[in-house]
Amino acid sequence: MDYDIPLIIDGYRQGMFLMANDEDHEDSSALGWYSSNARTLIPLDDRFRYPKSLQRVLNQNRFSVAINRDFEAVVEGCADRPSTWISPQLKQVYYALHRVGWAHSFETWQNDTLAGGILGIVIGGAFIGESMFFQIPDGSKVAMVKLVEWLRDRQFTIFDAQMMNPHLARFGAYIISNPQYQTLLQKAVKQPCRFYP
Repeated sequence: MDYDIPLIIDGYRQGMFLMANDEDHEDSSALGWYSSNARTLIPLDDRFRYPKSLQRVLNQNRFSVAINRDFEAVVEGCADRPSTWISPQLKQVYYALHRVGWAHSFETWQNDTLAGGILGIVIGGAFIGESMFFQIPDGSKVAMVKLVEWLRDRQFTIFDAQMMNPHLARFGAYIISNPQYQTLLQKAVKQPCRFYP
């Protein structure tokens, strides 16, 4: 199936995001554009933090990091939960965006096993996180720390996590109003940042 990639990217560039808009996730037409009055960001400055127990895991070097090594597995992992907004059609949208370089997976691996990953769309200096998952404990947490380092090194200015939850709060995630987000986003999407390669 063909998708209007420029139209989709323009929606994200305006601060919208796609979700399945109905409880019937087998309905391939059930996608809609959404926005919110507030947006959750992961800080890319010294406000970013994580538990000391995670620092011990990082020091042990139990995980390696990869980008797009198994993009489809990350999408499937993010969708594999009792309640998900990632419908079959949205998976296909992500695959289409990935094929032309807009969507990426930031992954952790333990030997040859995918431990966890973060799925996101990159526009300029904005990483728009769509979802994350793990199948080995600490896999997604290590991915979060390493992704923040990766974005900092490449001078990204936005790591958008869309909606707050207790897990993100532990990393220093914070909420801003939609007008504040729009101001930051419009500057970020014009930055000449390069996520990968």
